[in-house]
Amino acid sequence: MRRRNFITLLAGAAAAWPLTARAQRPSIPIIGFLSTRSPGEAASLTAAFRQGLKEIGIVERENVAIDFRWANLQYDRLPALAADLIRNRVTVIAAVGGIHSGLAAKAATSTIPVVFVSAGDPVDFGLVPSLSRPGGNITGISMVTVALAPKRLELLHESVPPSGAIAMLANPTSPYFGPDDRRAGRSAGARPGSPCL
Repeated sequence: MRRRNFITLLAGAAAAWPLTARAQRPSIPIIGFLSTRSPGEAASLTAAFRQGLKEIGIVERENVAIDFRWANLQYDRLPALAADLIRNRVTVIAAVGGIHSGLAAKAATSTIPVVFVSAGDPVDFGLVPSLSRPGGNITGISMVTVALAPKRLELLHESVPPSGAIAMLANPTSPYFGPDDRRAGRSAGARPGSPCL
């Protein structure tokens, strides 16, 4: 799905609701919000999400409903949460908090539009076939922050005295930090005469 088509679909549904509501009182469009995180931890991001919608005329409880599902960092709960959103007949799913929520939403539906936010490469994870043409019912944003880790280490090298050691802390089970990323991190952190942990 193209991003413009998704925004047009959602905005059109939200704008048409007041007109059709008088005729038959249908329910308003529902945004399914699927997150790996918890409501408290993601409060500022959720507020920004609502504000972004409001800026394009989509206002919660006026012309759209938002149905939140929080995994509380228990990724194994995401498939059931995504399935619950599908049962609630959401119009679109915003899959946020990393690749896991996007993959759960993709597995749950091939027809409901899904918009993901991911820190990893969605092509590498099999979420979309390509960045330029995501295809199907899925589109989104990818912030390839892990790929920047080697560059950050290079910059750190320039600011740390030559005798200093550099250590990089990463979750070894994270899908975002694979063997290639570890090698790139070690290579970028290595300096003659300095240990890289």
